Amino acid sequence: MRTSRRTFLSTIGAGALTWAASDAKPWALWFNKPADQWTDALPVGNGNLGAMIFGGFDAERLQLNDSSLWSGSPKDWNNPEAKRHLPEVRRLVLQDKNYAAATELTKKMQGPYNQSYQPLGNLLLKFTQSAVKEYRRELDLDTAVAAVGYESGGSTHRREVFASAPHQCLVVRLSGEKLRLTVSLDCPLPFQVTTEGSNTLVLRGKAPKHVDPNYVRNTKEPVIHSQIDGEGMRFEIRLSAITESGTLRANGTHLTIEGAKAVTLLLVSATGFRDFDKSPDLSADKITIIAKRKMASVAGRNYADLRREHIADHQHFFRRVTLDLGLLDPAPTNERIKNAKADPQLAALYFQYGRYLLIASSRPGGQPANLQGMWSDLVRPPWSSNWTVNINAEMNYWHAETTNLTEMHQPLFHLIEGLSVTGAKTADVNYGARGWVTHHNVDIWRHSAPVGMGTGDPTWANWPMAGPWLCQHLWEHYLFSGDVEFLKKQAYPLMKGAAEFCLDWLVEDGQEHLVTCPSISPENPFVTAKGERAAVSAASTMDLQLIRNLFLHVITAADKLNHDEEFSESLQTALVKLFPLKIGKRGQLQEWWEDFDEKEPGHRHVSHMFAVYPGEEITMSRTPELAKAVRKSLELRLSAGGGYTGWSRAWITGLLARFGEGAKAHESLLALFKDSTGPNLFDTHPSGQSSIFQIDGNFGGTAAIAEMLLQSHNEEIEFLPALPPAWSTGKVTGLRARGGFQIGIIWKDGKATTATLKARAAAESQLRAPAGQKISEVVRGGVVQRVNAAVLPLMFRAGEIVELRFV
Repeated sequence: MRTSRRTFLSTIGAGALTWAASDAKPWALWFNKPADQWTDALPVGNGNLGAMIFGGFDAERLQLNDSSLWSGSPKDWNNPEAKRHLPEVRRLVLQDKNYAAATELTKKMQGPYNQSYQPLGNLLLKFTQSAVKEYRRELDLDTAVAAVGYESGGSTHRREVFASAPHQCLVVRLSGEKLRLTVSLDCPLPFQVTTEGSNTLVLRGKAPKHVDPNYVRNTKEPVIHSQIDGEGMRFEIRLSAITESGTLRANGTHLTIEGAKAVTLLLVSATGFRDFDKSPDLSADKITIIAKRKMASVAGRNYADLRREHIADHQHFFRRVTLDLGLLDPAPTNERIKNAKADPQLAALYFQYGRYLLIASSRPGGQPANLQGMWSDLVRPPWSSNWTVNINAEMNYWHAETTNLTEMHQPLFHLIEGLSVTGAKTADVNYGARGWVTHHNVDIWRHSAPVGMGTGDPTWANWPMAGPWLCQHLWEHYLFSGDVEFLKKQAYPLMKGAAEFCLDWLVEDGQEHLVTCPSISPENPFVTAKGERAAVSAASTMDLQLIRNLFLHVITAADKLNHDEEFSESLQTALVKLFPLKIGKRGQLQEWWEDFDEKEPGHRHVSHMFAVYPGEEITMSRTPELAKAVRKSLELRLSAGGGYTGWSRAWITGLLARFGEGAKAHESLLALFKDSTGPNLFDTHPSGQSSIFQIDGNFGGTAAIAEMLLQSHNEEIEFLPALPPAWSTGKVTGLRARGGFQIGIIWKDGKATTATLKARAAAESQLRAPAGQKISEVVRGGVVQRVNAAVLPLMFRAGEIVELRFV
């Protein structure tokens, strides 16, 4: 990484660096003032416990979350009446072509709403000090340590915060001369705070029995509380303070510290969550035992050890990948966003931020990253801060394998396992089908049925194809890892169950084709021939692509495992009869089985383009006519204003990368920065007159950047497939390719110079040079082999490192 240290020093001034690093930190977000609002704060997390740090100097707020703290409990959300309405919905679609009536009737197949992710509380610090100058607030992505520094009263004050995964606690360190502050806890949920001894605060609270989603209006009691164990889970925050010199005393509901040189605060949490299918009925006393045990395991550790072990754990994942796109701009991060076009290294920072956020919000053994990752301050958060599985939850993990964070994928696999249990009952009760199904909204209880209470819009509420999409992640993990045991014991049974449901969901259309019905293109309504708005038809393009994708993967897996030959043959038979994809009157890939007009031509979802990205079935080389039709669809969507949300823009950037259009992909990335990125690089989603945080755009943007640099589909690895002119010179290391490869690339003046590949296992892959270039030399074991090929098939031995040189 090249940094202009002299420029950095002259711009920021020596005073601001009295507490900071000796030179510029390439992976730091930094600001010269505290956060004005929650969406400007800086996030830390260990997958279970997270905080948003505001960085105030008179008063500091650390807003807290525990990833297992949700409203509600397991319940029966299935609707037996759905099975009775299903034949009539199919008749209205397949025989009468009365799509508006089918849409209305489909609402009767809905059930109750899912539950909501809840805020844990706030850690509040109030300081008594003189005026502040030389202020700096930062988050160092390389160390996962957030810091605040300033001068006050002639001395330097520094505050560090990190969420330790090895020790499952939040650590706050304050240093300065004669620190004077109070420490307290509060919570937007019902709570009580007590003190234990002179150095410990304890907050005990209870999550609601039920919380309606924030988009449900005119509800009499949107939040319902109960004191009965199991009707909403209990939780506890436990904080201990350790001071160096000075005095520390407890005063009712807060701690008072005076005259200290340094203070370390240790914070742990515990909730009544036991598992998705178990009542969260742990008593307050039992939760206290858990919280005390957590605190006891960390209380004896000194700050330096806690910090060192935290950083080592984080860097084990974070430092697997590096990306250099140019000189570091020393300006504050919020200013860099405004100048993104002239700051290529901002894209590298954004890329690494997406990796940082996944490390922080998705750890093995915990919950997957939700709609806000794990950071939310509201009792009724946007869209319940749930797992929205018609794009958003999947996008959260598009970069898990490509950017070398495969372990962080595991919580999603655990969620899929839970859904296969609850979804099996939904498949049977609602539809009389085998296998398992899940719909648009998922919560910690693994809600699998359509929500809406009979009034939800079927464009989102009744979409039943999340199972096949989620199963793509299982298959992708296998392709990247080559882990046959994972495929056999974990992935294949889940994939087979989703395929069983799809087989039963498919029906004859009367024209010798198999179709899905009712069928929905996620969240996008169409206009019927009568001019009516409708959502429900048959054989929506995304349904067909997802089912084809799943069936092919199950067939391939069955063959690999030498297993389930009869079932595999049934899938092959169905594939032959599956309704074909169609090209419409404008040359576009049809989104529905008829060439309907869109109700919203610039809609944010681009679901019918799945087979290009994140799928792989449609490519310019293998299916040129369909690929051209998808490109036309994308052109039409963009010309009508599409891509207006962060996640939608990220998806479009990935699509353009798959089409090999580097300049346009870069333009799209710049639009993501300009229109959908907050001061702290959080992705934003327009909502009324304001914007809210949604983490999917961050993750999707990171994935798209990886796609611009490296692609690996259909047993071919392509180097720099969508390199934009703005990134003319650079270097990336540690990206992963399907087949078990780890790859680094160096390029200069828009041309690749070298690439290094490390093979996990013995494998053969086809290697494609960047457009207009050829592979000139292959170096293995010190031996140089001269070649002259744009595409080169190559055999690799397990663990072998091979260097390619390009001309």
